[in-house]
Amino acid sequence: MSRRSNGLVGVWAEMQRQQQRQMEAESRRQRQEAQQAREYQRRAAQNYREYRQTEAQRRTQELDAQVTALQGLLASGCRAPAFHASSLIRPEVIEPFSPGPLAQPIPMPNFDHYQVQSGWTASRRAQAQADARARFERDWHAAQAAEAQRQQQLASYQRAYQEWANAQLAEVRQQNAGVMELTDGVRRRDPDSVVEYFSAALYASRAWPEGFPRQVTAAYDSAAGQLVLDWEVPAYSVVPEAKSVRYMPTVDQGRETPRPVGQRRSLYREVLAQCMLLVLHELFAADEPGALDSVALNGFVDAHDPTTGRPGHIYLATVMARGSTFRDLHLAQVDAGSCFADALRGQLSARPDQLTPVRPSRRPQEVGNRVVTHGSDEDPDLYVMDPVAFEILVADLFRAMGMQAVTTQRSNDGGVDVDALDPTPIRGGKIVVQVKRYRNTVPPTAVRDLYGTVQDTGANKGVLVTTSKFGPGSHTFANGKPLELISGTQLVDLLHRHGLRGHLGDGARRPAAQPTPTRPDTRLPDNHNVLGMSWTGSVALDVCVLVCRGNRVLSDDHFVFFNNPQTPNGSVRTLPATPPDRAAICVSFDRLPDEADRFVLVAAIDPEVNPDADLSGFTDACIRLLDPGMTELERLEVSDGRPRETALVLGSFRRRSNGDWDFVLGGKGYTGGLEELLKDHGIEVE
Repeated sequence: MSRRSNGLVGVWAEMQRQQQRQMEAESRRQRQEAQQAREYQRRAAQNYREYRQTEAQRRTQELDAQVTALQGLLASGCRAPAFHASSLIRPEVIEPFSPGPLAQPIPMPNFDHYQVQSGWTASRRAQAQADARARFERDWHAAQAAEAQRQQQLASYQRAYQEWANAQLAEVRQQNAGVMELTDGVRRRDPDSVVEYFSAALYASRAWPEGFPRQVTAAYDSAAGQLVLDWEVPAYSVVPEAKSVRYMPTVDQGRETPRPVGQRRSLYREVLAQCMLLVLHELFAADEPGALDSVALNGFVDAHDPTTGRPGHIYLATVMARGSTFRDLHLAQVDAGSCFADALRGQLSARPDQLTPVRPSRRPQEVGNRVVTHGSDEDPDLYVMDPVAFEILVADLFRAMGMQAVTTQRSNDGGVDVDALDPTPIRGGKIVVQVKRYRNTVPPTAVRDLYGTVQDTGANKGVLVTTSKFGPGSHTFANGKPLELISGTQLVDLLHRHGLRGHLGDGARRPAAQPTPTRPDTRLPDNHNVLGMSWTGSVALDVCVLVCRGNRVLSDDHFVFFNNPQTPNGSVRTLPATPPDRAAICVSFDRLPDEADRFVLVAAIDPEVNPDADLSGFTDACIRLLDPGMTELERLEVSDGRPRETALVLGSFRRRSNGDWDFVLGGKGYTGGLEELLKDHGIEVE
């Protein structure tokens, strides 16, 4: 007898079938994922091999390009523009006066625009008329005051512009006069002028590839009209040792195929011949004054003599070329080796790769005149370095820092000495560089000029490099702008960090002439500045200084005011003011305590003279930054005073990480006078 199922068996069976289907689906998913992973790995391996093969091809193409450039060195160099003395002449064109918004007069209010609100009664209408008149007069007086202030600022700006324009014009004329004097000296065959002129021609040349040396020692025989010079040629390593690169998948690395020794030696000899011909071409092409009847040229490398092991100059090529013979050559079509050896009778080392020397025909030291060397292995003195060589050194520094950089032509360069390009994504871009071989502090006008150049050229950044330093006014102007200021000490540090050479004289500035004293018993050393304060209004003020770390004065002795006229070491002291200044402070930023990072200028109402006054009458204030000779370097505008305030932070100089100081505008006012201000800076006033 059979029994009917209650349905549980069917439910269990269905559950088992669902679990089986899920397991099969999971198994299929896992197999698909494994298959996709294998496919991805296969494609990745294939892409990696393709990448490595492409990279090997790229390196091979780079090697081929290097060889092609070396083979075409002379032809491409001959296409470069020749050096002309006229390229050193700067046009006497000064940026015109552009006052901007200051040129626009303040519009005066028109009474017709003040609508009179009508009223229900005559008295209401009269009151409305009086209110309109009052509003008009108030606005008219405000406009008149604003116009008077505009005219005053415009006149001040125009005076400053005229001073700047006169200085710029004087600098241009001085340089042009020096160029004319140099050119005249070359025509007269003055040895010093000839050597300086043709050294500049070689340094300014755009014919040489990046990385080629430019070391030269020269002298001039005026009687024979012969320039004798030693010129550094590239070493054997300039010719790539590898011929090609091939990717080896089995060992996952690129393998270089060496260039045959005979082929490499032959190409190096060809490069040496091209270098010698190119130097001669540069010299004779630049000889507009007609000073060169002939050139005795020796090509050397700096290396260890294989016979003695001593470092020195090893001469690999020498030639004596007459101008009449050389100018008849068509260098773009010649075979460099044949031309050098046959047409010019030059000598080229048979085995330059093994530093087999040749005997120079004539050395600069044999001429008898003063021998001038540029680009030697010794650290050059940046103060006395040739101007063109200094620009080239700065360009070399930018290249050593991973950028592309070239020096500009001497004319129509728009105030740019070096054009650089930072290839770094996002923060990189075009950089314009100016170089200043100064001994004194760089004036802020130079920084302003650089900023104008950055705007005119559309550059991403401007860099001003100097052998000197920058004052607070320069750093204040550069703050927040795409400008970088590199002082002399920073420059030397950067040069040494990137394998280049240079020093600043004997390591310290030469003493400047003793400045004129501001009064019989007061002399300002050359490392001091004067901060002259001026303002309009009849309010009497005390101008004080706080030497701080952060927002706290170092000590009570570092609060300089009428009862404490100087800091303990004398780095800050008060001075009698000379017109147009109404207060003066003398400061040596270099002698401020090491722990100090702020130099705060404050002004407060003199309670004995004006007990009921506030700072609403303190307007049109500015700080004049003066050098020891009382020459104005910069003007720093400060905030006007406000009603009910009796003390005000004018601004603070803040120490940068490189040791220079920035000026930061103040503006914080205090209704409790100097006492409240001092408490805010950590001084308890009894």
